[in-house]
Amino acid sequence: MKKRKGVSLSVGRGEKSKKGGLTAKGRAKYNRATGSNLQAPVTEKNPTGKRAARRKSFCARMSGMPGPLKDKKGRPTRKALALKRWRC
Repeated sequence: MKKRKGVSLSVGRGEKSKKGGLTAKGRAKYNRATGSNLQAPVTEKNPTGKRAARRKSFCARMSGMPGPLKDKKGRPTRKALALKRWRC
């Protein structure tokens, strides 16, 4: 049996947001490569309905992830930036 090659999910220029997470271009690339449906983060203050549930779920999952919120130089990690962006 042949071994299938995995999808390359390396993030290139303009695909990773400096505020944490992926840009629209990065999400589009990921969705094309995996057949997934990554959506933009829920950033509004008081989301309602499904958007509120998505935010609550993301915050619960991401807050429980291991790892520091700051690196050795005191800068926020990608995890910290994502949590801040989602208003967790």
